[in-house]
Amino acid sequence: QVQFVESGGGLVQAGGSLRLSCAASGITVSINTIGWYRQAPGKQRELVARISSGLYTTYADSVKGRFTISRDNAKNTVYLQMNSLKPEDTAVYYCNVWRNEDYWGQGTQVTVSS
Repeated sequence: QVQFVESGGGLVQAGGSLRLSCAASGITVSINTIGWYRQAPGKQRELVARISSGLYTTYADSVKGRFTISRDNAKNTVYLQMNSLKPEDTAVYYCNVWRNEDYWGQGTQVTVSS
């Protein structure tokens, strides 16, 4: 059974940084494409960043140059380093993998104050 546990969210001032962690079980992150998504109140869930098995990364235009996705194969964990945070980054952040169906974690709240 695929499970994700996200952590690392919190309250931070604009311009600050956070590192989110996504610990996976039931899958091996190094051979899957893992995505970080976010959902702000009243908005649709959107892709933030994605990392493929071959370490190919993609980013939403809104986070390019500020966020970095990476993984630690030994820990079976994917990270999202978020720098220069803005109030519009406020959302619940989720891990995702698609394996014939979507699997999601419970999410971690990120709140950026102005």
